[in-house]
Amino acid sequence: MLQPIVTKYMKCYKRFFYCNFFFFQRNIKRRNRCVYTTPPVCCSICSDAKLKDPFSLAQKDLQNLYEEIKKQLLVSKAELKVLCDYYFDGKGKAFRPMIVILMARACNVHSNKEGVLLPAQRSIAMISEMIHTASLVHDDVIDDSDTRRGKNTINKVWGERKAILAGDFILSAASMALARIGNNTVVSVLSQVIEDLVRGEFMQLGSKENENERFKHYLEKTFKKTASLIANSCKAVSILVNSDPEVHEIAYQYGRNVGIAFQLVDDILDFTSCANLLGKPSAADLKLGLATGPVLFACQQFPELHAMIMRRFSSDGDVDRAWQYVLKSDGVEQTNYLAQHYCQEAIRQISRLRPSTERDALIQLTELVLRRDK
Repeated sequence: MLQPIVTKYMKCYKRFFYCNFFFFQRNIKRRNRCVYTTPPVCCSICSDAKLKDPFSLAQKDLQNLYEEIKKQLLVSKAELKVLCDYYFDGKGKAFRPMIVILMARACNVHSNKEGVLLPAQRSIAMISEMIHTASLVHDDVIDDSDTRRGKNTINKVWGERKAILAGDFILSAASMALARIGNNTVVSVLSQVIEDLVRGEFMQLGSKENENERFKHYLEKTFKKTASLIANSCKAVSILVNSDPEVHEIAYQYGRNVGIAFQLVDDILDFTSCANLLGKPSAADLKLGLATGPVLFACQQFPELHAMIMRRFSSDGDVDRAWQYVLKSDGVEQTNYLAQHYCQEAIRQISRLRPSTERDALIQLTELVLRRDK
């Protein structure tokens, strides 16, 4: 049953964000002195007026991001060029490359490199956005989506075949850029992202009969489809500047936890945000037959959802009934508590690095993830 999990999250994590309690990191003596032992970290650090907005802090490093990506997509065929450039119009959030840039600088400061961004680290930020965008192009084909980022999808405008080819070409260009970095370990780490994306998509096609297995399946799928890219990109930039595996793990775990929290909030917004804010239709997941966090938690209060989940909301009226059950339940609230848990763990991990503006911005970012409305 999920109820023990829900209760644990409510008791352990609700107070962190709503009561402004301090989160104290354990001061454990470590043999490896490369990991910084921090003083207690307060969750309200995010509201400190002296802290810079994470997006503003990374803006200078990202100002030419999309132009650099377009340079990687040089191709003689004009139509393919138009397709590949379609989503690189500068209107995206650049959430993933922003995290990668901040993590790179935080790791550089931690490693006594004065925070200077390495060209290879900047390349990884660019590659992360290319892989992410290619996955969106393919997802839209699989899901037969009509809109993305407030405009028609590539498959809607040019058809599925050309959309698949465009996504493939973006991935190939990202692979070429990755190879030019010339670090075999980094190549191996980021290659794992591609495998996870494919495995995650296959996991999304299925479901589990047992409720506990179903929730575990959902979180694992969430990691593979969303968080793996962030986690492994963060790990990659740390590898370039520090040989300590413990620092690599800190970077990876921060990305993993923020990535899962980001997707949990995204799943919440499918029930709470209107379509014009999201840039895609609301209740999209239910219409695709997907049972996300709010639905899985709501199933504890409304067992009728179980049968709907197993038939992927395919019967007449399933989507509307499931929607109403979720809104009547505390599924959205429980999913929010779970996202808070993952953000708190991300804070715990990143707080192990030496203090820096970028490290604090990554802490602040967790609050922005929880508060976002699109």
